[in-house]
Amino acid sequence: MTTLTAVERCETVLAGGIPDRVPTDLHDFRVAALASEHSFPRFMRDGEAHAEGLVASWREFGHDMLLIDNGTATLAEACGVGVELLEDSAPVALEPAIHSLDEIDRLVLPDPATSPPLLASLTATVIVAREVGQEGFVMGIADQGPFSLASMIVGMEEFLVAQMDPGARDKLHALLDFCEEAFYRFAVAQIEAGAHVTSMGESIAGPDVCSPAIYREIAWPHERNVTQRLLKDGVRLQNHICGNATWIVPDMVETGAVILGLDYKCDLSAIKEATQGRATIVGTIDPSEVIARGTPDDVTEAARAELAILGPGGGLILGAGCALPPETPADNLHALV
Repeated sequence: MTTLTAVERCETVLAGGIPDRVPTDLHDFRVAALASEHSFPRFMRDGEAHAEGLVASWREFGHDMLLIDNGTATLAEACGVGVELLEDSAPVALEPAIHSLDEIDRLVLPDPATSPPLLASLTATVIVAREVGQEGFVMGIADQGPFSLASMIVGMEEFLVAQMDPGARDKLHALLDFCEEAFYRFAVAQIEAGAHVTSMGESIAGPDVCSPAIYREIAWPHERNVTQRLLKDGVRLQNHICGNATWIVPDMVETGAVILGLDYKCDLSAIKEATQGRATIVGTIDPSEVIARGTPDDVTEAARAELAILGPGGGLILGAGCALPPETPADNLHALV
Protein backbone atom coordinates (compact mmCIF):
# COMPACT_ATOMS: atom_id res chain seq x y z
CA MET A 1 0.00 0.00 0.00
CA THR A 2 1.14 3.53 -0.78
CA THR A 3 2.36 5.49 2.23
CA LEU A 4 -0.17 8.18 3.07
CA THR A 5 0.35 11.63 4.53
CA ALA A 6 -0.98 12.19 8.04
CA VAL A 7 -3.94 14.12 6.64
CA GLU A 8 -4.74 11.39 4.11
CA ARG A 9 -4.37 8.74 6.82
CA CYS A 10 -6.80 10.43 9.20
CA GLU A 11 -9.25 11.35 6.44
CA THR A 12 -9.27 7.73 5.28
CA VAL A 13 -10.26 6.58 8.75
CA LEU A 14 -12.95 9.25 9.10
CA ALA A 15 -14.38 8.19 5.74
CA GLY A 16 -14.67 4.58 6.93
CA GLY A 17 -11.68 3.27 4.99
CA ILE A 18 -8.54 1.35 5.94
CA PRO A 19 -5.34 3.43 5.86
CA ASP A 20 -1.73 2.28 5.46
CA ARG A 21 -1.51 2.12 9.28
CA VAL A 22 -3.54 3.19 12.29
CA PRO A 23 -3.10 6.95 12.87
CA THR A 24 -1.84 8.16 16.24
CA ASP A 25 -2.77 11.18 18.31
CA LEU A 26 -1.04 12.76 21.29
CA HIS A 27 -3.17 14.91 23.60
CA ASP A 28 0.09 16.47 24.67
CA PHE A 29 -0.37 20.21 25.26
CA ARG A 30 0.67 19.95 28.92
CA VAL A 31 3.67 17.78 27.98
CA ALA A 32 4.67 20.37 25.38
CA ALA A 33 4.22 23.18 27.90
CA LEU A 34 6.53 21.54 30.45
CA ALA A 35 9.14 20.77 27.78
CA SER A 36 9.11 24.33 26.42
CA GLU A 37 11.12 27.25 27.72
CA HIS A 38 7.89 29.03 28.65
CA SER A 39 5.93 29.08 31.89
CA PHE A 40 2.52 27.40 31.88
CA PRO A 41 0.68 30.77 32.07
CA ARG A 42 2.56 32.11 29.05
CA PHE A 43 2.20 28.86 27.12
CA MET A 44 -1.58 28.95 27.64
CA ARG A 45 -1.97 32.64 26.81
CA ASP A 46 0.56 33.15 24.02
CA GLY A 47 -0.56 31.54 20.77
CA GLU A 48 2.92 31.66 19.25
CA ALA A 49 4.51 29.99 22.28
CA HIS A 50 1.75 27.38 22.31
CA ALA A 51 2.24 26.55 18.64
CA GLU A 52 6.00 26.41 19.05
CA GLY A 53 5.67 23.79 21.79
CA LEU A 54 3.14 21.64 19.93
CA VAL A 55 5.17 21.66 16.73
CA ALA A 56 8.36 20.75 18.63
CA SER A 57 6.53 17.81 20.20
CA TRP A 58 5.19 16.69 16.82
CA ARG A 59 8.67 16.83 15.31
CA GLU A 60 10.00 14.60 18.09
CA PHE A 61 7.23 12.01 18.25
CA GLY A 62 5.77 12.01 14.74
CA HIS A 63 2.11 11.57 15.66
CA ASP A 64 -0.52 12.10 12.97
CA MET A 65 -3.12 14.18 14.83
CA LEU A 66 -2.21 17.37 16.70
CA LEU A 67 -4.63 18.79 19.25
CA ILE A 68 -4.75 22.55 19.84
CA ASP A 69 -5.93 22.65 23.44
CA ASN A 70 -5.75 25.37 26.11
CA GLY A 71 -7.50 23.33 28.79
CA THR A 72 -11.10 23.25 29.95
CA ALA A 73 -11.54 26.91 30.93
CA THR A 74 -10.79 28.78 27.69
CA LEU A 75 -14.32 29.28 26.41
CA ALA A 76 -15.63 29.66 29.97
CA GLU A 77 -13.23 32.54 30.60
CA ALA A 78 -14.34 34.18 27.36
CA CYS A 79 -17.93 33.95 28.67
CA GLY A 80 -17.03 35.76 31.91
CA VAL A 81 -16.00 32.92 34.23
CA GLY A 82 -13.19 33.81 36.64
CA VAL A 83 -10.10 31.72 35.92
CA GLU A 84 -6.88 31.01 37.81
CA LEU A 85 -3.65 30.60 35.87
CA LEU A 86 -1.66 27.72 37.34
CA GLU A 87 2.11 27.40 37.35
CA ASP A 88 2.10 23.67 36.64
CA SER A 89 -0.99 22.98 34.53
CA ALA A 90 -3.79 24.49 32.47
CA PRO A 91 -6.00 27.31 33.84
CA VAL A 92 -8.97 26.30 35.98
CA ALA A 93 -12.39 27.90 36.41
CA LEU A 94 -12.89 29.41 39.87
CA GLU A 95 -15.68 31.99 39.90
CA PRO A 96 -18.97 31.54 37.98
CA ALA A 97 -19.96 34.27 35.55
CA ILE A 98 -23.44 34.32 37.10
CA HIS A 99 -24.75 32.86 40.35
CA SER A 100 -28.33 32.13 39.35
CA LEU A 101 -30.25 31.13 36.24
CA ASP A 102 -32.18 34.36 36.75
CA GLU A 103 -29.05 36.26 35.66
CA ILE A 104 -28.75 34.74 32.18
CA ASP A 105 -29.50 38.10 30.52
CA ARG A 106 -26.21 39.41 31.90
CA LEU A 107 -24.19 37.04 29.73
CA VAL A 108 -22.48 38.35 26.60
CA LEU A 109 -21.47 36.07 23.73
CA PRO A 110 -17.71 36.27 23.13
CA ASP A 111 -16.24 37.17 19.75
CA PRO A 112 -13.46 34.67 18.93
CA ALA A 113 -11.68 37.34 16.89
CA THR A 114 -11.29 39.67 19.86
CA SER A 115 -11.54 37.55 23.03
CA PRO A 116 -7.95 37.12 24.37
CA PRO A 117 -8.19 33.43 25.48
CA LEU A 118 -9.95 32.38 22.26
CA LEU A 119 -7.63 34.44 20.08
CA ALA A 120 -4.57 32.79 21.66
CA SER A 121 -5.92 29.35 20.77
CA LEU A 122 -6.81 30.41 17.23
CA THR A 123 -3.36 31.93 16.73
CA ALA A 124 -1.84 28.59 17.72
CA THR A 125 -4.09 26.80 15.25
CA VAL A 126 -3.05 29.08 12.38
CA ILE A 127 0.65 28.55 13.07
CA VAL A 128 0.45 24.80 13.69
CA ALA A 129 -1.62 24.20 10.54
CA ARG A 130 0.91 26.18 8.49
CA GLU A 131 3.95 24.45 9.99
CA VAL A 132 2.79 20.82 9.73
CA GLY A 133 1.09 21.01 6.33
CA GLN A 134 -0.10 17.63 5.06
CA GLU A 135 1.95 15.77 7.68
CA GLY A 136 -0.26 16.79 10.56
CA PHE A 137 -4.04 16.48 10.96
CA VAL A 138 -5.11 19.39 13.16
CA MET A 139 -7.93 19.25 15.71
CA GLY A 140 -8.64 22.80 16.91
CA ILE A 141 -10.46 22.20 20.19
CA ALA A 142 -13.36 24.57 20.96
CA ASP A 143 -14.06 23.41 24.53
CA GLN A 144 -16.32 23.29 26.34
CA GLY A 145 -19.54 21.78 24.93
CA PRO A 146 -22.91 23.27 25.97
CA PHE A 147 -23.52 21.17 29.08
CA SER A 148 -20.01 21.46 30.52
CA LEU A 149 -19.75 25.15 29.67
CA ALA A 150 -23.07 25.84 31.40
CA SER A 151 -21.82 24.17 34.59
CA MET A 152 -18.88 26.58 34.71
CA ILE A 153 -20.90 29.69 33.86
CA VAL A 154 -23.45 29.24 36.66
CA GLY A 155 -21.34 27.10 39.00
CA MET A 156 -21.48 23.34 39.46
CA GLU A 157 -23.71 23.29 42.54
CA GLU A 158 -26.32 25.63 41.08
CA PHE A 159 -26.19 23.74 37.78
CA LEU A 160 -26.71 20.30 39.32
CA VAL A 161 -29.49 21.48 41.63
CA ALA A 162 -31.31 23.08 38.67
CA GLN A 163 -31.41 19.71 36.90
CA MET A 164 -33.55 18.33 39.72
CA ASP A 165 -36.01 21.25 39.65
CA PRO A 166 -38.70 20.85 36.96
CA GLY A 167 -39.55 24.53 37.38
CA ALA A 168 -36.03 25.51 36.29
CA ARG A 169 -36.12 23.61 32.97
CA ASP A 170 -36.88 26.60 30.72
CA LYS A 171 -34.14 28.71 32.27
CA LEU A 172 -31.70 25.81 32.20
CA HIS A 173 -32.29 25.27 28.50
CA ALA A 174 -31.98 29.01 27.89
CA LEU A 175 -28.50 28.86 29.42
CA LEU A 176 -27.66 25.82 27.31
CA ASP A 177 -28.88 27.68 24.20
CA PHE A 178 -26.42 30.48 25.03
CA CYS A 179 -23.65 27.91 25.48
CA GLU A 180 -24.53 26.26 22.17
CA GLU A 181 -24.05 29.56 20.36
CA ALA A 182 -20.79 30.36 22.15
CA PHE A 183 -19.40 26.93 21.28
CA TYR A 184 -20.62 27.17 17.68
CA ARG A 185 -18.81 30.45 17.10
CA PHE A 186 -15.54 29.17 18.52
CA ALA A 187 -15.81 25.89 16.60
CA VAL A 188 -16.31 27.68 13.28
CA ALA A 189 -13.41 30.00 14.07
CA GLN A 190 -11.13 26.99 14.67
CA ILE A 191 -11.92 25.62 11.21
CA GLU A 192 -11.42 29.04 9.64
CA ALA A 193 -8.03 29.18 11.37
CA GLY A 194 -6.95 26.02 9.56
CA ALA A 195 -8.06 23.08 11.71
CA HIS A 196 -9.37 20.01 9.92
CA VAL A 197 -11.84 19.18 12.70
CA THR A 198 -12.91 20.69 16.01
CA SER A 199 -13.97 19.22 19.35
CA MET A 200 -16.27 19.73 22.29
CA GLY A 201 -15.59 18.38 25.75
CA GLU A 202 -18.69 17.21 27.59
CA SER A 203 -17.27 15.15 30.43
CA ILE A 204 -19.57 16.77 32.99
CA ALA A 205 -22.44 15.21 31.01
CA GLY A 206 -21.00 11.71 31.29
CA PRO A 207 -22.10 8.91 33.64
CA ASP A 208 -19.23 9.62 36.05
CA VAL A 209 -21.08 12.85 36.98
CA CYS A 210 -24.66 12.68 35.65
CA SER A 211 -26.98 9.77 34.98
CA PRO A 212 -27.59 8.57 31.41
CA ALA A 213 -31.21 9.76 31.86
CA ILE A 214 -30.04 13.32 32.60
CA TYR A 215 -27.64 13.14 29.67
CA ARG A 216 -30.39 12.12 27.27
CA GLU A 217 -32.93 14.62 28.58
CA ILE A 218 -30.78 17.72 29.07
CA ALA A 219 -27.32 17.45 27.51
CA TRP A 220 -27.94 15.38 24.39
CA PRO A 221 -30.45 17.67 22.62
CA HIS A 222 -28.01 20.59 22.75
CA GLU A 223 -25.07 18.45 21.65
CA ARG A 224 -27.17 17.20 18.77
CA ASN A 225 -28.37 20.69 17.81
CA VAL A 226 -24.92 22.26 17.63
CA THR A 227 -23.35 19.21 15.95
CA GLN A 228 -25.98 19.18 13.21
CA ARG A 229 -25.71 22.93 12.74
CA LEU A 230 -21.95 22.62 12.29
CA LEU A 231 -22.29 19.68 9.91
CA LYS A 232 -24.56 21.79 7.71
CA ASP A 233 -21.69 24.29 7.55
CA GLY A 234 -19.25 21.52 6.63
CA VAL A 235 -17.66 21.48 10.10
CA ARG A 236 -16.89 18.06 11.61
CA LEU A 237 -16.28 17.58 15.29
CA GLN A 238 -15.30 15.26 18.07
CA ASN A 239 -17.51 14.72 21.11
CA HIS A 240 -15.18 13.97 24.03
CA ILE A 241 -16.50 12.51 27.28
CA CYS A 242 -14.12 11.19 29.94
CA GLY A 243 -14.92 8.33 32.31
CA ASN A 244 -17.02 5.29 31.61
CA ALA A 245 -19.28 6.58 28.86
CA THR A 246 -20.18 3.07 27.64
CA TRP A 247 -23.91 3.49 28.39
CA ILE A 248 -24.25 6.69 26.36
CA VAL A 249 -21.92 6.00 23.43
CA PRO A 250 -24.86 4.98 21.18
CA ASP A 251 -26.45 8.35 22.00
CA MET A 252 -23.19 10.18 21.31
CA VAL A 253 -23.11 8.55 17.88
CA GLU A 254 -26.64 9.83 17.21
CA THR A 255 -25.52 13.44 17.68
CA GLY A 256 -23.73 13.13 14.34
CA ALA A 257 -20.23 13.64 15.74
CA VAL A 258 -17.75 12.03 13.35
CA ILE A 259 -15.27 11.38 16.17
CA LEU A 260 -15.84 10.21 19.74
CA GLY A 261 -13.05 10.90 22.22
CA LEU A 262 -13.36 8.06 24.74
CA ASP A 263 -11.65 6.92 27.90
CA TYR A 264 -9.97 3.71 29.06
CA LYS A 265 -12.84 3.09 31.50
CA CYS A 266 -15.18 2.22 28.63
CA ASP A 267 -16.05 -1.32 27.62
CA LEU A 268 -14.00 -1.51 24.43
CA SER A 269 -16.05 -4.25 22.78
CA ALA A 270 -19.29 -2.38 23.45
CA ILE A 271 -18.06 0.95 22.11
CA LYS A 272 -16.59 -0.76 19.05
CA GLU A 273 -19.98 -2.29 18.29
CA ALA A 274 -21.77 1.03 18.81
CA THR A 275 -19.43 3.05 16.58
CA GLN A 276 -18.48 0.59 13.83
CA GLY A 277 -19.07 2.22 10.45
CA ARG A 278 -20.65 5.29 12.06
CA ALA A 279 -17.96 7.19 13.97
CA THR A 280 -14.22 7.10 14.63
CA ILE A 281 -12.92 6.48 18.14
CA VAL A 282 -9.98 8.56 19.40
CA GLY A 283 -8.31 7.07 22.48
CA THR A 284 -8.60 5.15 24.72
CA ILE A 285 -5.37 4.33 26.59
CA ASP A 286 -5.13 5.41 30.25
CA PRO A 287 -3.11 8.66 30.13
CA SER A 288 -2.02 8.64 33.77
CA GLU A 289 -1.42 5.13 35.09
CA VAL A 290 -0.24 3.62 31.80
CA ILE A 291 1.26 6.33 29.58
CA ALA A 292 2.57 8.69 32.25
CA ARG A 293 3.45 6.27 35.06
CA GLY A 294 4.03 3.00 33.23
CA THR A 295 7.03 1.75 31.28
CA PRO A 296 7.44 1.72 27.50
CA ASP A 297 6.57 -1.99 27.62
CA ASP A 298 3.36 -1.18 29.53
CA VAL A 299 2.42 1.34 26.86
CA THR A 300 3.17 -1.11 24.06
CA GLU A 301 1.09 -3.82 25.73
CA ALA A 302 -1.87 -1.45 26.24
CA ALA A 303 -1.67 -0.21 22.65
CA ARG A 304 -1.64 -3.75 21.25
CA ALA A 305 -4.57 -4.76 23.46
CA GLU A 306 -6.57 -1.78 22.23
CA LEU A 307 -5.67 -2.39 18.59
CA ALA A 308 -6.85 -5.98 18.89
CA ILE A 309 -10.35 -4.85 19.87
CA LEU A 310 -10.82 -1.42 18.28
CA GLY A 311 -8.64 -1.81 15.20
CA PRO A 312 -10.45 -4.41 13.05
CA GLY A 313 -12.52 -2.79 10.33
CA GLY A 314 -11.02 0.64 10.93
CA GLY A 315 -12.57 3.52 12.84
CA LEU A 316 -9.69 4.11 15.27
CA ILE A 317 -7.14 6.85 15.88
CA LEU A 318 -4.88 5.49 18.62
CA GLY A 319 -4.02 7.72 21.56
CA ALA A 320 -4.71 8.59 25.17
CA GLY A 321 -8.22 8.69 26.57
CA CYS A 322 -7.69 12.26 27.78
CA ALA A 323 -4.98 14.90 28.19
CA LEU A 324 -1.56 13.55 29.09
CA PRO A 325 0.02 14.65 32.38
CA PRO A 326 2.90 17.14 31.95
CA GLU A 327 5.52 14.74 33.30
CA THR A 328 4.76 11.94 30.80
CA PRO A 329 8.13 10.37 29.80
CA ALA A 330 9.25 10.86 26.21
CA ASP A 331 10.16 7.16 25.92
CA ASN A 332 6.55 6.23 26.63
CA LEU A 333 5.26 8.56 23.92
CA HIS A 334 7.74 7.12 21.43
CA ALA A 335 6.51 3.65 22.42
CA LEU A 336 2.90 4.64 21.78
CA VAL A 337 3.57 6.11 18.35
